[in-house]
Amino acid sequence: MALGTMLKAPLLLLGLLTEGLAQLVIPASVPRGFWALPENLTVVEGASVELRCGVSTPGSAVQWAKDGLLLGPDPRIPGFPRYRLEGDPARGEFHLHMEDCDLSDDAEYECQVGRSEMGPELVSPRVILSVLVPPKMLYLTPEAGTMVTWVAGQEYVVSCLSGDAKPAPDITILLSGQTISDISANVNEGSQQKLFTVEATARVTPQSSDNGQLLVCEALSPALEAPIKASFTVNVLFPPGPPVIEWPGLDEGHVQAGQSLELPCVAQGGNPLATLQWLKNGQPVSTAWGTEHTQAVARSVLVMTVRPEDHGARLSCEAHNSVSAGTQERSITLQVTFPPSAITILGSASQVENKNVTLSCVSKSSRPRVLLRWWLGWRQLLPMEETIMDGLHGGYISMSNLTFLARREDNGLTLTCEAFSEAFTKETFKKSLTLNVKYPAQKLWIEGAPEGQKLRAGTRVRLVCLAVGGNPEPSLTWYKDSRTVTESRLPQEPRRMQLGNVEKSGSTFSRELVLVTGPSDNQAKFTCKAGQLSASTQLAVQFPPTNVTILANASTLRPGDALNLTCISISSNPPVNLSWDKEGQRLEGLAAPPRRAPFRGSAAARSVLLQVSSRDHGQRVTCRAHSAELRETVSSFYRLNVLYRPEFLGEQVLVVTAVEQGEALLPVSVSANPAPEAFNWTFRGYRLSPAGGPRHRILSSGALHLWNVTRADDGLYQLHCQNSEGTAEALLRLDVHYAPTIRALQDPTEVNVGGSVDIVCTVDANPILPGMFSWERLGEDEEDQSLDDMEKISKGPTGRLRIHQAKLAQAGAYQCIVDNGVAPPARGLVRLVVRFAPQVEHPTPLTKVAAAGDSTSSATLHCRVRGVPNIIFTWTKNGVPLDLQDPRYTEHTYHQGGVHSSLLTIANVSAAQDYALFTRTATNPLGSDQTNIQLVSISRPDPPSGLKVVSLTPHSVELEWKPGFDGGLPQRFCIRYEALGTPGFHYVDVLPPQATTFTLTGLQPSTRYKVWLLASNALGDSGLADKGTQLPITTPGLDQPSGEPEDQLPTEPPAALGSSGLPLLPVLLGLGGLLLLSNASCVGGVLWQRRLRRLAEGVSGKTEAESEDRVRNEYEESQWTGEQDTRSSTVSTTEAEPYYRSLRDFSPQLPPTQEEVSYSRGFTGEDEDMAFLGHLYDEVERTYPPSGAWGPLYDEVQMSPWDLRWPEDAYQDPRGIYDRVAGDLDTLEPDSLPFELRGHLV
Repeated sequence: MALGTMLKAPLLLLGLLTEGLAQLVIPASVPRGFWALPENLTVVEGASVELRCGVSTPGSAVQWAKDGLLLGPDPRIPGFPRYRLEGDPARGEFHLHMEDCDLSDDAEYECQVGRSEMGPELVSPRVILSVLVPPKMLYLTPEAGTMVTWVAGQEYVVSCLSGDAKPAPDITILLSGQTISDISANVNEGSQQKLFTVEATARVTPQSSDNGQLLVCEALSPALEAPIKASFTVNVLFPPGPPVIEWPGLDEGHVQAGQSLELPCVAQGGNPLATLQWLKNGQPVSTAWGTEHTQAVARSVLVMTVRPEDHGARLSCEAHNSVSAGTQERSITLQVTFPPSAITILGSASQVENKNVTLSCVSKSSRPRVLLRWWLGWRQLLPMEETIMDGLHGGYISMSNLTFLARREDNGLTLTCEAFSEAFTKETFKKSLTLNVKYPAQKLWIEGAPEGQKLRAGTRVRLVCLAVGGNPEPSLTWYKDSRTVTESRLPQEPRRMQLGNVEKSGSTFSRELVLVTGPSDNQAKFTCKAGQLSASTQLAVQFPPTNVTILANASTLRPGDALNLTCISISSNPPVNLSWDKEGQRLEGLAAPPRRAPFRGSAAARSVLLQVSSRDHGQRVTCRAHSAELRETVSSFYRLNVLYRPEFLGEQVLVVTAVEQGEALLPVSVSANPAPEAFNWTFRGYRLSPAGGPRHRILSSGALHLWNVTRADDGLYQLHCQNSEGTAEALLRLDVHYAPTIRALQDPTEVNVGGSVDIVCTVDANPILPGMFSWERLGEDEEDQSLDDMEKISKGPTGRLRIHQAKLAQAGAYQCIVDNGVAPPARGLVRLVVRFAPQVEHPTPLTKVAAAGDSTSSATLHCRVRGVPNIIFTWTKNGVPLDLQDPRYTEHTYHQGGVHSSLLTIANVSAAQDYALFTRTATNPLGSDQTNIQLVSISRPDPPSGLKVVSLTPHSVELEWKPGFDGGLPQRFCIRYEALGTPGFHYVDVLPPQATTFTLTGLQPSTRYKVWLLASNALGDSGLADKGTQLPITTPGLDQPSGEPEDQLPTEPPAALGSSGLPLLPVLLGLGGLLLLSNASCVGGVLWQRRLRRLAEGVSGKTEAESEDRVRNEYEESQWTGEQDTRSSTVSTTEAEPYYRSLRDFSPQLPPTQEEVSYSRGFTGEDEDMAFLGHLYDEVERTYPPSGAWGPLYDEVQMSPWDLRWPEDAYQDPRGIYDRVAGDLDTLEPDSLPFELRGHLV
């Protein structure tokens, strides 16, 4: 209240001043010129305010003054952006309007009117504008918005500071909604003039009820519509209430042993909530607890199983927290009821009959005490004495003593001590024993083999000991000669004795002893005992010698030494006879008299004298001890150890066979004692390293192991063996087998037709076998591969294939195959060349070649000849030798095998000089042959010949013909035909133009036709005069079979054979298709003729230079040979069929000959041995081609890049090996020249 009074005093003073100023008495006569005057105003910071000023003289200059500072007449009031003059100046309104007022606007204001014509200078009364500034912030200590922790009952100081304000605010502090009275406030100047701050301090003593409540500081001010506040939350710490134990049941503290006890302990209140723990006799037993913050409760549950030792234990629950003055406790003392944990009977329940048994029964500690009673079977016995003593854990021990007489009939009854109490009515505690009354057996005897019976050693004997009665049961112990019989034995010893368990049958007890008799059982005494009773029996055992030992007078022997051996038989029953033998050979010895031995048997001895040799080493000398009565023999042997130098055995291998690149083992069969110390091998004077080498190793047995064997390893190997007694030597031969390699093969092998020749094949091989040579002829036809007419000869490393009366058909490639059993077989190829005189290929006596005789064209004459050896060509013109030095003549010579070609190119052909008969003569050492070629002018083609029918159907006919000479220009063919009896001819062009077969369609069944064939080129057609170009045909009927015609076609139509059996619809469809195909062929023919005419017109314009370039391109791979201007080429092409060939299409080719035929790739692998030895002629160049390829056959034949391998195309004509024309390979593609420029060579 004092703080409020102090703050209100300045405010009241300020209000009185303001009100007093406002109530100043204004004279009734208001200065003239003002109709409205400003008044004192109060405004809150940030608000807008307006001071009114009304002037009666509108034209005057009006301005406001602030604390004496003139603001100027400008309505916008420069320098004061928040100020402006409001109102209508014309009406004299000059109100001062201020926006967003702040403390700087708190001042005195007056309205001034300047002097004017309208009136004098006027000044309004001064008014005060008071600006109120509210406090912006409250600063609370402790800091606002935090959680402040206090302890209940302690005093704390809280301060609250307001921000700058005008006037000073009124501050109030509240806790839990209640105003704190103990508060003081101080008003201080603010950060600026006219501003004030207030600092209020309060003393607070919190209580537990203030926990979680707010402490609030409020500031009130006239500038505020509502007070501003700052607060923090109070966390009041206070101790919990006392703990409470919730005991289950009414009887607190009373429990039974074994009971599972759960005791909850609860403590109410406290901040923080209580920490609980359980203690047992002052020792912590549980420190786990839980809290329920909503109910402000702490809870801990003690779970324990009650034990007897817990009797009298004090269980305490303690509660405290961080502000507790001390620990609060609640405790309970346990009273535990527990039964005895065990009943014990002291004393023995086993006693001899008719004697007293004394026993004591003692119970473990129990609370309360228990009573004891005795039972024997179902009969209760009265104790002699009972005693009670203090026990553990506050309990009691009960003891009862009993004495009674043991009787035989009570044996086996149950003797029981029972404890009972009213506190344990549901439980009974007992301890029982079985009464054992002892009494002896009544009778004892042994059943088994009768005494005196002879038993063979190894016989299985069963002895049974029997007893009647007795308690405890008789143990029945067996003894052998006063030693207890047990089954304990060493694991390696045989199981000779088996002792059974005591068995009971009624009141009879038995124990069995099964034994396999041995020497030690002879005359042994076996006894069975049961207590003081015993029974015995004795065995008579026959046995062979237990051991036969051989003694020698010397341990080290050498050949020629004498050895004395003595054989001793240790013990046997009955006595035995001794004998000697060496590896089955009986020896005579000297016997000693018998003597007594262990096991009540007898011993014997016999000696023998030997003279030893090296052969005796390792042999066994055997001593045999034989018992006639037992029919059994015991043997022992002495192995002779004779020291001697190495000796090679009879099975020593002296020759070892190996395969090249394989392995070889030279074995050693040597006998020596001691074993050889070293094995030294020597080969060709060089000693092999005992440590081994890259290709050899000496094994521990002395054998020599070789690998990657080569033929250089073949030879004699010397072996030297040595030991401490001496040395020995042996020679071993290594025979290395290796695959055959052809060393000599005459390739090619030549022979004249009709002559004889041997194809010789010489090899290097091991072994050399009589039948290792075989021959094959390489070819595709089986008849060409036959060698029946040839003789095969084999002698040593040379094989021969002998040919008698050689024929051309036998020329070709042969393969020598040598197989000696070592892979791989060797294979060698050899060519057989059959030499024969030249044979010119001229299908007609006269061959034509056409060329324009305008001195600008060129012509090429081609001649192909077969013959071996090489052919020499000569040319004549009209019988006069041709001068090949003339630059207009160029000759190219080609050789490939037995096929030879000569091409004569004539440049600048002149009709006057070159239209002549050219003769080509081919000569070799065996003869000569010639052919004639007529060079003629370009003309119309000759009529084709050989027109014939290939096949005939009711609607078509297939024709075939041979073209004639084309006149030197591209020719084409046209078929003209007519149906007899029908006027008009039909024409059909043959497509493609070069075809020599054509199928004429669109014919009618059973109709006679006449067919003509015409050839034409750019100069005209062949005409119809030649009868070979016309043919009458008659189509068969629909019901006649179609096929190839007879040799003589009928000139008259055949008679009708009746109606056709073909379906009508398929026939009509077939006819329609044939008509469409025929029309399409005709249209195509017309278009093709037009193209040929255009191309033919351009042929005549070609110059000689173009012709020469063409020829040069065709043979650009050729090489010059000979003294003449000739060229050689081996490029092969296929043979052309027509007799007449156009010059423009000439491209000579040389097909492969029989000698150069392609062979199976199996014979050309890299791993095969090929032999190309020898030469063909002096001029033949020796070559070694790569695998699978043949080298050039003649010196003047240079293989082109296309001939590096044998051609792989097969022969089609089997008539001979020189049936194809030689030529070269055109370097241009077949379609790289226009059709008209691809003429035919004739």
